[in-house]
Amino acid sequence: MKFSDGAWLMQPGIRAAYPAEGLEASFANGTLELCAPTRHIRHRGDTLEGPILTVKLSSPLADVIRVRIEHFTGTEARGPHFAVTSSNVVLEHVIAPEMASLTSGALTARINRQNWSVEFLANAQVLTRSPSRGMGFIRTENAGNFMVEQLTLGVGENVYGLGERFTAFVKNGQHVDIWNRDGGTGSDQAYKNIPFYLTNRGYGVFVNQPERVEFEVATEKVSRVQFSVAGESLEYFLIYGATPKEILGKYTALTGRPALPPAWTFGLWLSTSFTTNYDEATVNGFLDGMNERDLPLSVFHFDCFWMRAFHWCDFEWDPAVFPDPKGMLTRLHDRGLKVCVWINPYIAQRSKLFNEGQARGYLLKRKDGSVWQWDMWQPGMAIVDFTNPAACTWYASHLTRLMDMGVDSFKTDFGERIPTQDVQWFDGSDPARMHNYYAFLYNQIVFNTLQAHSNSATVFARSATAGSQQFPVHWGGDCDSSFESMAESLRGGLSLCLSGFGFWSHDIGGFEGMPPLELYKRWIAFGLLGSHSRLHGSTSYRVPWLFDDEAVDVLRHFTKLKYRLMPYLFQKAVEAHDTGIPMMRAMMLEFPSDPMSDGLDRQYMLGDALLVAPVFRSDDTVTYYLPTGTWTQFLTGLPVTGGRWITEQHDFLSVPLLVRPNTLLVLGSNIDRPDYDYGAMPTLVLYALEDGESASAIVPTLPGETDFTVKATRQGDNISINRLGNARAFQFKISGTNIDQRIDKDHQEIRLEIA
Repeated sequence: MKFSDGAWLMQPGIRAAYPAEGLEASFANGTLELCAPTRHIRHRGDTLEGPILTVKLSSPLADVIRVRIEHFTGTEARGPHFAVTSSNVVLEHVIAPEMASLTSGALTARINRQNWSVEFLANAQVLTRSPSRGMGFIRTENAGNFMVEQLTLGVGENVYGLGERFTAFVKNGQHVDIWNRDGGTGSDQAYKNIPFYLTNRGYGVFVNQPERVEFEVATEKVSRVQFSVAGESLEYFLIYGATPKEILGKYTALTGRPALPPAWTFGLWLSTSFTTNYDEATVNGFLDGMNERDLPLSVFHFDCFWMRAFHWCDFEWDPAVFPDPKGMLTRLHDRGLKVCVWINPYIAQRSKLFNEGQARGYLLKRKDGSVWQWDMWQPGMAIVDFTNPAACTWYASHLTRLMDMGVDSFKTDFGERIPTQDVQWFDGSDPARMHNYYAFLYNQIVFNTLQAHSNSATVFARSATAGSQQFPVHWGGDCDSSFESMAESLRGGLSLCLSGFGFWSHDIGGFEGMPPLELYKRWIAFGLLGSHSRLHGSTSYRVPWLFDDEAVDVLRHFTKLKYRLMPYLFQKAVEAHDTGIPMMRAMMLEFPSDPMSDGLDRQYMLGDALLVAPVFRSDDTVTYYLPTGTWTQFLTGLPVTGGRWITEQHDFLSVPLLVRPNTLLVLGSNIDRPDYDYGAMPTLVLYALEDGESASAIVPTLPGETDFTVKATRQGDNISINRLGNARAFQFKISGTNIDQRIDKDHQEIRLEIA
């Protein structure tokens, strides 16, 4: 929200109060607390009126400082609250007449007590400041009270993240409303709003408020980020990291790391699509067609109409269409497939569960005790109240019944349209704070139910808030079938992956409309060169032979390419789980010292070694930036010199896919499924290893452990190869040479000469 009117005035009806000085300071129980009157205290008379603010600084983790700003402290602290990790941190503090400071690890917050301001420093360098008239308390005539903070931006400083945002990748100049909405991918609304941003200047900011947070990113003050919340308090964390990867690692250590999805989830998913007509014969026709055309498939997904219309969700297969669901699921499993079904957290009035949920108090209520209902999505639908433990058990029991029948995963759709007016949650939660937080509870109960049943959980989720990255996978929502929407989807994914999410997907070909031929084929390459890959649409099927024969070839080509890359990709998934660094990475994440990478949003790194530049044009032309070094085209093996922009033409069986210099890449021996023994005679290819450098690669197991590790070191024309871990054979190649040698399991070390 904007409160000021230019540099000098405030908007009509708005009064602002800012800390003037730090009158009193104390340190106890790990918290530095300051009393901050909003005018200078020159004599006793100045103490007779407020407001005053209480500012508390503490640290849950090293290099992270929590700032809490309070006006009235007697207000009820209603939930929900984001869960944040804390540990015992060694803190240093200083309290002096002119200043006070708190240091956690390499990060220091320093307060000017005479003329209020707060500086955040690392290694004696200022990262950002809360300047004079930055933090404050705002009274409005019509909208209530607000707490506000402003943090400065330096010259050339860019802001990233804030959830899955489809607007410009660099958020400078945008108003960002952290409020989950079902708005598609073509506006400034978002399904996954995360009150966290990071910049290219060594820090990130997590606003620890589940309710609506409004960000003015270099808008109200063009050299500041402002964030505000309604109420009497505001809390945020300043997170220091020398690199963007360090910042993400510390943010996900604070809010939760992604679970590791099972390897089968990285294969190709095929959906019935949304409003299409289908039954078991239709499904079998799709599967037979995929098999006849040698198109490897891992998961089949049933969208909404596996249940009867008007009965969502009753978790019952439509008997007129699927008379033998358990037998059908068995037959699908016999084909080697996993099965996913669509669900949402709503109970329509015609569902057999509605009366049961109403009688037992499992549905969200109005303040008068009646069930909250409306006609958006399903007539008379209600919302499951996941703040009621009994409702969670009830909902989970229906999921378990489906899993016992043979369902392997759930697409957890919706969860954004959660009301805030005239509602009463079971546990007394604040409706404004529950609007975004509901997505966390919804996906948590589904994910945990899957995990408890099979110790192998994956959801396909649309809505999210901070911490939801713990329950992968998330997909990008309802995109149009256009190149513009394909590009906006990528921007959304890059932003989400810079917001703590390790895995992300999207609807290949676009959701709305029938994609043109060239778009469908280009989106296939984009979709398969990512963490998770799904063919899904709204009113039309997405099987490739409905487009043309070449589309079949394109899908086969990129699906088998992904499966060949699975040892590398799955190890990157393990890294996302262990460190919080996403599989799909914005260029600035991998190349933070290259200014050209700051704004790149039409290309990405898949892990740390592969650069992908999707083709977004119908004339086969693509332009991308290649960082410095000798890269290698993966599909042709040709070297490419970096440090420049490149424009190329690519047919539909090609895409810019380049291997980073000094890379040892693990390629698998199976191109028909994603979940195989990656250590069974893999091929390790060494790319552009420079003299005096080394490159390592981990061959993972399906549980996500290390099978064995190979390290290659170059000295002049000699390459030494060392293996640690299991004694297993592998093929070793050096790109650009004729070296192609089998390394037997009894060879722990070998030397090769580059001829």
